[in-house]
Amino acid sequence: MERITSASNPVVKRLKALREAKARQESGLFLVEGEVMLREALACGLKPAEALAEEESALTDELARAGAVVRPAVRTAIEAACDTKTPQGVCASFTMPRRTSVPGGARRLVALDGVQDPGNLGTIWRTADAAGFDALLLGAGCADPWSPKVQRASMGSGFRVAAVSGEMPLLLSRAQADGFRVVVSALDGAPLYARTQPKAGEKLVLVIGNEARGVSPEVQRMADVKLKIPMRGGAESLNAAVAAGILMYELTKESE
Repeated sequence: MERITSASNPVVKRLKALREAKARQESGLFLVEGEVMLREALACGLKPAEALAEEESALTDELARAGAVVRPAVRTAIEAACDTKTPQGVCASFTMPRRTSVPGGARRLVALDGVQDPGNLGTIWRTADAAGFDALLLGAGCADPWSPKVQRASMGSGFRVAAVSGEMPLLLSRAQADGFRVVVSALDGAPLYARTQPKAGEKLVLVIGNEARGVSPEVQRMADVKLKIPMRGGAESLNAAVAAGILMYELTKESE
């Protein structure tokens, strides 16, 4: 197969376009860059479509076996397609997972009510994976979960932990109907370290709000429990991803 040498090549343009939300929505594809992330995507069963590679390797063989059309390309062409300034020598498009419900048997969920920063969303996704949470619920106004920035911050956790998008009140009402208690992070909540520990096996959904406005009033009214992290110094609040990490790990401390 002839090596791609130009940034104006149609394949390069198709992959580059996936850096934008509109192209992802229209094609149903998203861009994955670098060996580590590509191996994670393949290991999680995601289906590749097209790939560019600077050289042949065991990874390009895996991509081809999984169904990708792998084309050799010079580094400048790969750099033109990728979102990072200094990408590794391989990238590929993958079909976006379409998830409409949380996995069966889920007990711990994180709901993001308008978390707009891609770094925060990806970091929360990664922390949810590490803390053993089963899925994310993404409400209106959240960053696009399949943007390159979110996926880089999630470090592959976006491929393992399901994300379900929709209107947050509807997502939470469905969770409550399925037996989940809604725990909201709020400034008027009960002190985090004074609460009763969750019971073993209890189903919880933790709600994290927008970086500037917090959890919306409509969602706050749905809360079964409100919690706040104590501010012992001069800071008035914590970064959304940091607060989410503290709360997720605290909520996994189950009483017997």
